Amino acid sequence: MTVTAEQVKELRLKTGVGFMECKSALQEAKGDLESAIAILRKRGLASVAKKAGRETKEGLIGAYVHNGKIGVLVEVNCETDFVARNAEFQALVKDIAMQIAASDPRFVRREDVTEDVLAGEREIYREQARTTGKPESVLDKIVEGRMEKFFAEVCLLEQPFIKNPDLAVKDHLAGHIQKIGENIQVRRFVRYRVGE
Repeated sequence: MTVTAEQVKELRLKTGVGFMECKSALQEAKGDLESAIAILRKRGLASVAKKAGRETKEGLIGAYVHNGKIGVLVEVNCETDFVARNAEFQALVKDIAMQIAASDPRFVRREDVTEDVLAGEREIYREQARTTGKPESVLDKIVEGRMEKFFAEVCLLEQPFIKNPDLAVKDHLAGHIQKIGENIQVRRFVRYRVGE
């Protein structure tokens, strides 16, 4: 099947992956954009998983202030100082700071959510499900479904990326890991809002 340059461009815009990778994925998916995205995610996650264990001691602290009312500091780490000075990495750090300003996450990743917060949320969701009259046998599935929504709201890496809501922040990050070729980690952040 012949893949058009417009299809490749659209896939590149959605995923941030290189031209040849996008073309290959589109050919494999027989031109279907959604299938090509899934193929790239599978490939990307495989290469990202290899890099995940590598140490990240370099990086940047990025800052973003929105209308003088919301301020964010975020530390994003990479493996080398060379990448930290790269314009693409610096743009990624700014995007992540803007994401934090816009969506107000409480944690970086789901593993950072404390056990007391998890237990409290699960109890609230269980009680809400009980009041709807659902049978006890399905309550656990309902609670787990609501917990996934909870993680997508409060965990930075689980949130929909503000510049492309079809991608989670972790997928946007994975695309940069694949493109740059180094492990990249969001270490920590702080968000200030006037009056809070």
